[in-house]
Amino acid sequence: MAKGRKSAPLEKPAPRGAHRGGEARAKIVNRLRRIEGQVAGLARMVEDQRYCIDILTQIAAVKAALSKVEDAVLDDHAAHCVAVSIRSGNADDQRAKFSELVDLISKVKR
Repeated sequence: MAKGRKSAPLEKPAPRGAHRGGEARAKIVNRLRRIEGQVAGLARMVEDQRYCIDILTQIAAVKAALSKVEDAVLDDHAAHCVAVSIRSGNADDQRAKFSELVDLISKVKR
């Protein structure tokens, strides 16, 4: 580094989950509550011995809704946790975040 030049302060990683803003968190919680209602409806459909195709259609809808929540959480993680880790300059933290993403992708593929 050149004489007299100061490096920019490095950002410290936030504690796990501390980054999620109120609006993003509220949207995710609202989606999960809707899914909770869908699952309760599915249980009633099974109890009422509804037509299997109708039940399977609703299961597909729940899976799609959960996939959207997963996408929102992953997007939030990449935009905040991973971005902060990259800006931090902390190689150990960067490797840890990268490893988390690789593990997640491995799980999602299954």
